[in-house]
Amino acid sequence: MEFIDQLNRTVNLTKTPSRIVSLVPSQTELLVDLGLRKNIVGITKFCIHPTDLRKEKTIVGGTKQVNFDKVKSLQPDIIICNKEENTEEMVLQLESIAPVWISDISTIPESIEMIERLGKVFEIPEKASEIISTIEMEWDEFNTYIKDFPPKKVFYLIWKDPYMAAGKHTFIDALLHLNNFENSIVEEISRYPEVDWELFKSSELVLLSTEPYPFKEEQVVELQNKIDVEVKLVDGEFFSWYGSRLIKAFGYFKTLH
Repeated sequence: MEFIDQLNRTVNLTKTPSRIVSLVPSQTELLVDLGLRKNIVGITKFCIHPTDLRKEKTIVGGTKQVNFDKVKSLQPDIIICNKEENTEEMVLQLESIAPVWISDISTIPESIEMIERLGKVFEIPEKASEIISTIEMEWDEFNTYIKDFPPKKVFYLIWKDPYMAAGKHTFIDALLHLNNFENSIVEEISRYPEVDWELFKSSELVLLSTEPYPFKEEQVVELQNKIDVEVKLVDGEFFSWYGSRLIKAFGYFKTLH
């Protein structure tokens, strides 16, 4: 059986995969919501949803570095990766263990496409369609809700020391746009560029994300004392996790307005 992943790579499978190693936290959550929890044999230490999953699955490492011997010992039929979250070097080595399916997502339609394609890979198209329909319904409702809100220039920070922000052509940028937030990062130098104080001053709102850097309220206060711009802490999972997390994301976004 041949399947095309989101890098337009052909992934050859001899059967419907029944043993899955997932190296992408948001897609691990999706696989569980697709009813494949029992088929997942290996995950990363960052696969924190569902919260009890790490107690019952083998942790093979992080998203950038894994224990290849541990992955091999699990005898997976398929390994789920992502272009941004995992490295090319990892994928090349993992391909010697099992077929690797790679997602590449920077928009909601691409996330929906990923869900649909995985539904075909695991022969559960109905369940995938159910999740997609729910996302699309919530998306439509949110578009109606947000349409009259005025645009606001926003700076979305993902890291500290040095400060780094979400730039263009990222999934975060797409969700900022969805919220009528104009990304203060206009130059396409890097997807996650280091930033200087001038950009802070040119924004109307600075969002501190809870991941990958774990910003907390104390950093909000610290930064608010330095700049004359509103600073707000936001749940990074709702801005950066694609897949079934989107179902809950639109309701969360309403709380920001």
